[in-house]
Amino acid sequence: MIRILGIDPGSLFTGYGVVEEDGQAWRHVASGCIRTGGKDFPERLRDIFFGIGAVVSEFAPQELAVEKTFVHKNADSALKLGQARAAAFCGTLASQLPLFEYAPREVKLALTGKGSAAKEQVQHMVKILLGLRGQLQVDSADALAVAICHAHSRGLKARLAGEGKR
Repeated sequence: MIRILGIDPGSLFTGYGVVEEDGQAWRHVASGCIRTGGKDFPERLRDIFFGIGAVVSEFAPQELAVEKTFVHKNADSALKLGQARAAAFCGTLASQLPLFEYAPREVKLALTGKGSAAKEQVQHMVKILLGLRGQLQVDSADALAVAICHAHSRGLKARLAGEGKR
């Protein structure tokens, strides 16, 4: 059984989701959001760093899956997102987790079968795949989606590698 931490980085809201993968079965362990709004930017980065570090300490993931940065038209926004992403990475460095990155389109495709799926479709599939009920916060759902995408991808890669040995 592999425990995967998925991260959806953002400078105001950084979502995290922890799932356990056992073959084709996935189990929700934890999810949430690190909220940093209303603070100076360096304080937000510090909150992300320590928040993700606390998640890693509490839930002891074995692998890290992160959504790749979506390049915005606004260069300042893209730079801030990159810095938030780096703060999240740095929060995991002490654990030496293997890092896997997925483009937003890859995540949507893995969960819904459509790379251009709406956020609501992704949230719906996360709830179905993990057997969750009730409202799921957007950033948490996105982070869980990244973790599920990785769990699906690692299983597929393992099966393909097994076929290559025949």
